[in-house]
Amino acid sequence: MANPLYDTLFGCHRGSGRTFLIRPDRTALSYDDFLDLAARFANALSARGLQPGDRLALQVEKSPEALALYAACVQSGVIILPLNTAYTGAELAYFVENSGARLLVGDPASEAELAPMAQSFGAQFLTLDAAGQGSFAEVAADQPGDFETVSRDRDDLAAFLYTSGTTGRSKGAMMTQENLLSNALTLVDLWRFTADDVLLHALPIFHTHGLFVATNVVLAAGASMIFLPKFDLEEVLRLLPDATSLMGVPTFYTRLLGDDRFTRDLAGHMRLFISGSAPLLAETHRDFEARTGHRILERYGMTETNMNTSNPYDGERRAGTVGFPLPGVELKVTDPATGAELPRGEVGQIEVRGANVFKGYWQMPEKTAAELREDGFFITGDLGVQDAEGYVTIVGRGKDLIISGGYNIYPKEVELVLDDQPGVLESAVIGVAHPDLGESVVAVLVPQGEGPDLAAIEAEVARSLARFKHPRRYVSLPELPRNTMGKVQKNQLRERFADLFTAAAEG
Repeated sequence: MANPLYDTLFGCHRGSGRTFLIRPDRTALSYDDFLDLAARFANALSARGLQPGDRLALQVEKSPEALALYAACVQSGVIILPLNTAYTGAELAYFVENSGARLLVGDPASEAELAPMAQSFGAQFLTLDAAGQGSFAEVAADQPGDFETVSRDRDDLAAFLYTSGTTGRSKGAMMTQENLLSNALTLVDLWRFTADDVLLHALPIFHTHGLFVATNVVLAAGASMIFLPKFDLEEVLRLLPDATSLMGVPTFYTRLLGDDRFTRDLAGHMRLFISGSAPLLAETHRDFEARTGHRILERYGMTETNMNTSNPYDGERRAGTVGFPLPGVELKVTDPATGAELPRGEVGQIEVRGANVFKGYWQMPEKTAAELREDGFFITGDLGVQDAEGYVTIVGRGKDLIISGGYNIYPKEVELVLDDQPGVLESAVIGVAHPDLGESVVAVLVPQGEGPDLAAIEAEVARSLARFKHPRRYVSLPELPRNTMGKVQKNQLRERFADLFTAAAEG
């Protein structure tokens, strides 16, 4: 029975003793052993009553077992919903309820909080820890290592990835098998991945970059990857000699450049360094080439589309740009007011169309209609320009999204917490350039009465929001700048505090 995503990325490796995953201690897991594990997991899902099309929400630490659960979902036709490990229980509740998840798999340490929450929405709760142990692993332990792959079509849903704008609730981007598969096959060819490659994988796997770009490309090429739990500078420096390629966010590269042990000799054997998820400073691009002789390949993608553009493998990898539209991806720059296509060289909103573009937002037809045109073009919300040679440059965002260390932060979510605190009349949250993270969060507070208690505010923020969303600076103003319509002028705030982190670093 056909299942294009499973057959092409996973099933084709059945019986292969080639190395798939290399743990930090250099022990290896073969493709066939990995697929045995995935099949046991697929049987466990079936034993728990999950059917094709059901949703599984996953908030666990990165491990080979967590990755095998992704494979199990593909094989069994279950839609996977990977969730940031930093999300609080209150944040998770929305995703479980909105998605209608039948099962939430979480960390054993969070069971007391998450199990009753999941049950309140009709979902089961099982556990899986960083070592691959937990109640889910126990259910799978007695299951057979083979599973009859469920038939699926290319248009069937494979994953929900939640995203949101600067206002409103998170939106579940519905990703089909075709969305994921087409993008992986395009990137394998474009970036010249082969079975001889060893990818140093230090990205999280709750994000499209680590799960659907890095992992799927390795699977499609039949390559191997060194599977680190997270980016750890010491570990990356130690294991880099075993790798041929690295996919990272700009923070990876600034931290490598900040260590004198990262030399031309250490990086000389590498084939490819790729960067994405946040803008790479042109300065970082130039410094990296001067240090190593390698030019980082920067690309551009989104949760709703996976990858859209890439600098070339052969040819000039131009600093400050995200390269050309991928083969099979159409890109145009349009007037935000009229939707009319603009000539090259003019700045406008970026729209893309291709097999990589998502199916729509789960249970949000109005949002889908507003952002996904009838002709298939997706309005990204990013502002950019395409030059005469075809290189695309992202110049800003139409929305106030903050990208810090590769993670998306939506100001309204932080502002809602801040506005509810005693001594705060109102707040505005902005992203300000940060030398390491790309951007970092600044909270601008308008005090009232005796003013805010910053220690109490920080404690409430820590309780309510994932760590990466926390403001790194709090500043006070007597009032927020507004236009004649009363809208807060965040661009003025960004300009006013543009040097906040740079000045602190220099000081």
